[in-house]
Amino acid sequence: MSEPILEMKNISKRFGSVVALNDVSLTVFPGEIRGLIGENGSGKSTISSIAAGMQKANSGQMVFKNNNWEPESMIDALSKGIGMVVQESGTIAGISVAENIFLGELNQFKNKFGIIDKKRLYREADKVLENIGITNVKSNILMQSLDFQERKLVEIAKVMMKKPDILVIDETSTALSHDGRTLMYSLIKRLKNENKSVIFISHDLDEIMTVCDTLTVLRDGKLIRTFEKEEFDADLIRTSMIGRELQGDYYRADYDATSEDAVALEGKSLNYGDKLKDVNIKLHKGEIVGIGGLSTCGMHYLGEALFGALALDSGEVVADSGKVIKSCHNAVGQKIGYVSKDRDTKSLCLEASIKDNISIAGMNIFKTKAGLVTSKNEKKYVSNQIKNLSIKCSSMNQQVSQLSGGNKQKVVFGKWIGCDSEILILDCPTRGVDIGVKQAMYQLMVQLKNEGKAILMISEELPELIGMSDRVLIMKDGQITKEFKRSKDLSEADVINYMI
Repeated sequence: MSEPILEMKNISKRFGSVVALNDVSLTVFPGEIRGLIGENGSGKSTISSIAAGMQKANSGQMVFKNNNWEPESMIDALSKGIGMVVQESGTIAGISVAENIFLGELNQFKNKFGIIDKKRLYREADKVLENIGITNVKSNILMQSLDFQERKLVEIAKVMMKKPDILVIDETSTALSHDGRTLMYSLIKRLKNENKSVIFISHDLDEIMTVCDTLTVLRDGKLIRTFEKEEFDADLIRTSMIGRELQGDYYRADYDATSEDAVALEGKSLNYGDKLKDVNIKLHKGEIVGIGGLSTCGMHYLGEALFGALALDSGEVVADSGKVIKSCHNAVGQKIGYVSKDRDTKSLCLEASIKDNISIAGMNIFKTKAGLVTSKNEKKYVSNQIKNLSIKCSSMNQQVSQLSGGNKQKVVFGKWIGCDSEILILDCPTRGVDIGVKQAMYQLMVQLKNEGKAILMISEELPELIGMSDRVLIMKDGQITKEFKRSKDLSEADVINYMI
């Protein structure tokens, strides 16, 4: 066996009273695709971010390429061979794609007068993008004009430009649709063929079993077990992750696609540039409608449009009351909740507390008869959501930015479920959450459906769409091109044919 490229020995990390890592040791070899899996808050992102220079361990030692490894920052780590693509946004709005790619290195593009040669900058940045197969993003456009997947691909390109010996991919696949994941898998294969290593963090068990050579399970900050490829067993891995066997069904067990006749929300001839082209959609009470497609199909824009978050070129969104939804304020007033794929910027205020994030949508629920918002009522309201959704936190006053991805997502759910939303628009609702939490969310969705709530679920995970939806609508080039009814015979292959 070859010498390890990275050794992490007895790594411990605390955040206040919370133990994130407890004496964890991890060894990665050249050419190895090492998977990390575990429940939210298990320590996956923490240990990989320590290796990538994002933060320091409280104790322990690291050795990289036979030398002590103590990177000062992520930039320092990347320059020396370990690069990380973070779970949430790692780009800066307000500047171009090229400036994001060469951030901190723009001096190399200055001419003799000290002015940046934009043509050369854009030309070199386009080469960086093309190197990993990105041809539909031009480097001269502003970062905020890209969708979530495109921004994530730019981050990957930026890290790959430095030709790292170890690439850390933290929940990145959850930001990508079918085409984006295909590109990422080809990069992973390229790195393996170059005898370079990948630390791959994912909650998608099928994906991680397919992609990875070895799989390390973390739970509550401790290393539970490492599985070799020949030992991969889905049930055994799940049990190792959560310390128990999952009880009950994962997706829906029934194939009854009936719903109420009443229409909860309707989009009529929705047009928005080239993103939505004359889209008509009806969502009934007691129904789960799934929307799928490639990243550029327009499905994420449809979710925003139905929540009143887009200024449509034409068309209208109408609630069951007859009210036309022209703004997010209108939508909330009609008991519509929206969970964005871009959780950190569109669904949460990261620097605010859990309490403030959850309570902001429910003040009409817990205010007194006199219209007053009391601290006692607010705390009781928020405590119920924390308890019902099993949000892992030190207290309701903890900043949301300190939570794991899955617990952030639970906070978003708590905000909209707590205020008794009748319609839920869920864009990639299980992005970045572990298998146990996914099951709980799926069970919650079934419960809400049975209560007569209407759910629109936009997803880039085909098993989720097929497993949960009464109807699956496929979008392509801004239009709904195919509808599938719930059926035990419906396969991913059936659906993919209409996406591509």
